[in-house]
Amino acid sequence: MARSRYVLVATVLMSSVMVDVTGDYSWDYAHATFYGDIHGGGTMQGACGYGNLFSQGYGLETTALSTALFDNGLSCGACFEIQCYDDPNWCFPGTIHVTATNFCPPNYSKPNDNWCNPPLKHFDLSMPMFLKIAKYRAGIVPVQYRRIPCVKTGGMKFEINGNPYFILVLIYNVAGAGDVRDVKVKGSNTGWIQMTHNWGQNWHTQTQLVGQSLSFQVTTSDGRMVQSDDVAPAYWKFGQTFEGKQFWRI
Repeated sequence: MARSRYVLVATVLMSSVMVDVTGDYSWDYAHATFYGDIHGGGTMQGACGYGNLFSQGYGLETTALSTALFDNGLSCGACFEIQCYDDPNWCFPGTIHVTATNFCPPNYSKPNDNWCNPPLKHFDLSMPMFLKIAKYRAGIVPVQYRRIPCVKTGGMKFEINGNPYFILVLIYNVAGAGDVRDVKVKGSNTGWIQMTHNWGQNWHTQTQLVGQSLSFQVTTSDGRMVQSDDVAPAYWKFGQTFEGKQFWRI
């Protein structure tokens, strides 16, 4: 049974809008355990910076990633299809879709007894997702997995935190590749400013932008970029969340 540490979750939300993303969707091999309880207790928050996973649209369709998959938080928001593999005593048929929202940290004091230690590829699933592909008593099972496009409802979300001298923006609900790799911000009185990856899917700038409307350019791991102009009006406040454009099919 999984003994989770931090919580990383993954999920895909179905909608009538499809996305067209190019990429390598071949199957690879890993293992999976679970953490939390049947209602998702212990899976909220986490190392990606996402807060209430229900209100943010991720729900219980989530997973934590081991170091080999987490990529220092840049894999947050990526979506995966997973199936239990080659263990008829413990596996159920079918697949699950999950979104990465947390980190399963290594424990180097147990080099031979921790599935999240590098270089192992491992998914620490929410309990409801694990129980869709394997029996509870299995605890840990071999799986096949592959990246899939994320399908979301509505636009990308930008949650603005920090202070007048340090603006921290959490980006979530990203369709397509799902994992953000580059962000630029533009105030109504500035040009485009490169933001720095801080942690999870939080990006920051030390440029003073209070009192200006904000626009964003977001680039995902497949190289696609979406520009959302004037997402936040000039009177935006810290702690507010704004909706931008989305990676819909072109």
